[in-house]
Amino acid sequence: MEYREVAGDLGLMDPRDRELIRKWRDETPGRLLDAGCGPGHWTAFLHGDEGAEPGTGRDVEGLDLSAAFVHGARARYPHLSFHHGSFRTLPQASGTVGGVLAWYSVIHTPPAELPEVFAEFARVLAPGGSLLLGFFIGEPRVIFPHAVAPAFFWTTDALSPLLVTAGLELQWSETREREPGEISSRPHGALRALRP
Repeated sequence: MEYREVAGDLGLMDPRDRELIRKWRDETPGRLLDAGCGPGHWTAFLHGDEGAEPGTGRDVEGLDLSAAFVHGARARYPHLSFHHGSFRTLPQASGTVGGVLAWYSVIHTPPAELPEVFAEFARVLAPGGSLLLGFFIGEPRVIFPHAVAPAFFWTTDALSPLLVTAGLELQWSETREREPGEISSRPHGALRALRP
C-alpha cells in the first residue's frame, strides 16, 4: 500500500513526534486507543513493541475506517487488536479507555462532524483520561488534498471550543514548522486534552 511505504513506518516519523507520543503513552494509565490507526505503526509503538518483552506491552487497540488498513495492520502485527469502524460509534464501553491517540486522523473528518467525534472520544475516556491529537496548522476548516483522503486544516484556537463542548479540557498544545527531510512540509500542530 502506497501510504504505508511513505508514512507507515516509525523510522519515517519525526523523532520529536515519537518522543511526544512516547511521553504521553508512559504518562497515561489504562487501556489505549489508536483512533485512525492506519497501517498500525503507532498502535505497535503504544503497545511498546520497540523494546517490550513479549506479553508485557500496554493494552492497546487500533481502529480505522479503512478495511484495507485494518487488514494490513492485522497481518503486520498479529499480536495486536485492530477494529474496522468509525470514530462516531466506537466499540469501547463508556469510561473504559485511559487515552485516545488521534494522530493526524481526525483531519479527514468533515468539520461539521468533528463535535460528534470529540463527544465520542470523551464518552469512552475514563475520568482523568486524555486525548492526544495531531493535525496540520492552517486556516481552520479549509480543505486540502492528502495522500489518504481530503483533509482539513485546523488551529488549536479553532479546536478548543469543540473540545470544551465535548466535555474535554485543553491541557497543552504545540506548533512547529517542518524541517528539511520530513514527510510533510505543512506546519505541525498537536494538543492534549483531558476528560475531567
